[in-house]
Amino acid sequence: MPNSVFQDKAQEILSLAGITINGGKPWDIQINNESFYHRILSQGSLALGESYMDGWWDVPALDQFFDKVLSVPNIEKQVNVDLKTLLLVPKAHLLNMQTKARSTKVAMQHYDLGNDFYEKMLDPNMQYTCGYWKEAKDLNKAQEDKLHLICKKAMLKPGETVLELGCGWGGFARFAAKNYGVKVTGYNISKEQVAYAKEKGKGLDVKFILSDYREATGVFDKVVSIGMAEHVGYRNYRGFMELAHRCLKQDGIFFLHTIGGSKSVTGTDPWIEKYIFPNSMLPSIAQLSKAAERLFVMEDWHNLSTNYDKTLMAWYENFERNWPTIKSDHFNDRFYRMWKYYLLCCAGSFRSRRNQLWQIVYSKGGVRSGYESIR
Repeated sequence: MPNSVFQDKAQEILSLAGITINGGKPWDIQINNESFYHRILSQGSLALGESYMDGWWDVPALDQFFDKVLSVPNIEKQVNVDLKTLLLVPKAHLLNMQTKARSTKVAMQHYDLGNDFYEKMLDPNMQYTCGYWKEAKDLNKAQEDKLHLICKKAMLKPGETVLELGCGWGGFARFAAKNYGVKVTGYNISKEQVAYAKEKGKGLDVKFILSDYREATGVFDKVVSIGMAEHVGYRNYRGFMELAHRCLKQDGIFFLHTIGGSKSVTGTDPWIEKYIFPNSMLPSIAQLSKAAERLFVMEDWHNLSTNYDKTLMAWYENFERNWPTIKSDHFNDRFYRMWKYYLLCCAGSFRSRRNQLWQIVYSKGGVRSGYESIR
C-alpha cells in the first residue's frame, strides 16, 4: 500500500485534534521518517512513543500536542494496534501483575535510576507526586503546601503514630515529624529511596523499612499513602484497603493520594508500561469505592488534577535546565527523548482532563464530630 495512503489516514486522525502534519503551529507534528505513518497506524501508542525516542518525529510543544490529541474522545479507537499490544489486555485480566515478586520491577527500572538524578528534577523535599498550586508560584512552595494539606487532612496531632505505605525518599515522613510532631513508619521497595530516606531522616522520629507494603504490621493512629496506589493493581485494591483498615486504630484516618482514571481499566498505556511504570494502572472511582465498601466511611474526595499539569511542567523545566549535568553514558540522548516524552505527555493528559489526581480521606467508623473538608 502506498505510504501516501497511510499519511492521509494519519492526517485524517490528527485533524480531529486540530493538528497538521509538518504544520507551523507549536503543536503540529514534524515528520523526520516517512515510515512513521505505517508504524503508528499498525502499532498505536507504543509506536508513537518509541518512534519519538527513535527521532522519527518532533513537536515544538509536546505538552500541547498531547493536550489536543487526548481531548478528542476515543481517538485511540481510530488507530489499529498489533497483536502483541492487544495481548496485554487479557494478560492483565488473567494474571496478577502486581504481586510482591513483580512489584520490584518498577523500583529497579524507575525509582532506582539514582537519587542524584531525581534531586536535579524535584524539590528539596523530594516529592515525586502532585504539588498544590493554590497559593504557590514555584515548585518548592507547591510541594510544601501539598505536604501541609496532607497533614491537615489526615488531622495529624503531636504524639500520634503514622504508617506510610510507599514512602518514596521519606519527604512526607520528615516533614510530618518536624512540623506536626508525629512518629512515622514508612514501607518502600526501592533500595535507592530507602537508603536516601534513612540518611536524611537521622535525628527525626521516623523509621523506614525496605519491604513491600503488604508486609506492614502494627496499629497506628493514621495511615497515609501518597502516590503508591497506582502500583497496587485492581486485583489488590481490596487487600490494600483491608491492610489500611487492619493497621488503623478504631477512630483512625486513612489518607489516600493517587492518580485516577475516569473509567475502570485493568492495565495501562503500553508505552508507559514498557518504559516508565511497569505493572502499573490507574484506579477508578468505582474500583476504589468497591474496595473500601464496608471498611471505611468516605469523608472527603478532592480532585486536584489541574495541579499536576503545573507540577509536571515544573519537573520538565528542571530536567531540561539540568540536562547538561545529568547526561552521561547511562543517560544518553535516547533517554533524554524518553524522559521528555514521559513528562510532557503526562502534562498533556492532565491538562486535557484525561487523567485525574485525587486526595481521599477515609475514616474507620466515621469522624463523630464531622469531618471538615480542607482546600
